[in-house]
Amino acid sequence: MNAVATLIAPRFVALDESVVMPARAALLALGADAGQPDWLAPGTACDLPFGNLAPEQAEAAIRRTLPLSLPFDVIAQPAATRRKRLLVADMESTIIEQELLDELGDCVGLKDHIAAITARAMNGEIDFKDAVRERVALLKGLEESVIDTVWKRATLMPGAAQLVATMRANGAVCALVSGGFRCFTSRVRAWIGFDDDQGNGLEIADGVLTGRVIEPILDKDSKLEALLAYAGEHRVPVAETMAVGDGANDLPMLLAAGLGIAYHAKPAVAAEARARVDHGDLTALLFAQGYRIDQFVG
Repeated sequence: MNAVATLIAPRFVALDESVVMPARAALLALGADAGQPDWLAPGTACDLPFGNLAPEQAEAAIRRTLPLSLPFDVIAQPAATRRKRLLVADMESTIIEQELLDELGDCVGLKDHIAAITARAMNGEIDFKDAVRERVALLKGLEESVIDTVWKRATLMPGAAQLVATMRANGAVCALVSGGFRCFTSRVRAWIGFDDDQGNGLEIADGVLTGRVIEPILDKDSKLEALLAYAGEHRVPVAETMAVGDGANDLPMLLAAGLGIAYHAKPAVAAEARARVDHGDLTALLFAQGYRIDQFVG
């Protein structure tokens, strides 16, 4: 069988055969070959091998069988290339739980205003570069020391450390590529062991934020270019790459990657991405690659 569908439950919700077997029956009803369930983590993640059916058809059929009252994720894909050798990840609202530019805005009493601009940019409603410049301009005059203060608010997304540690332990390259700022991406890189990080630069003069971004601004095109550049540098076929993010500026790299996952994404992004995780944490990206829970690192 040349494909696999992975069903994943979030924490505190049990996945069992009452969900898995109707999903398998749905594949059989469409004329697919469907193997027996393979549990990657009892009660949490299960593989359904299948053949003679396109992954997108299989995923749609399985989703129709899922109980509306219970939140499960489904990722269907070719089996041969499911284990990835390159991860390119967004940072804010993906690897960490916060949008740190919004948190900087809190220091000038404009968090809600800046967060509203962030939300519109992440949903693709306004130009990303213009949104960055507009928000940073509102920070003019902040002391550079505020960066350290705001950094203390950062918390890792559940599963982030395990995702990076497990993939690196199995030979994958992991890069953090963010439309946020290098004063934060460098710290997240050191925190959980990314191989590299990229982000934008805040202009600082005499210990004070000038309200300007150092050009050029890293945007959606830059993220796509980074994915392809890392793949070329490390000789990884695009089919063996994974990208993850939540915003409109992530979408080109999500669509280009071998497996691009919209993670708890903005509606416009979730609607266009080929794979998504709406409910689970970042360990879902490990289950999607066929890792069993006893193979997780960290």
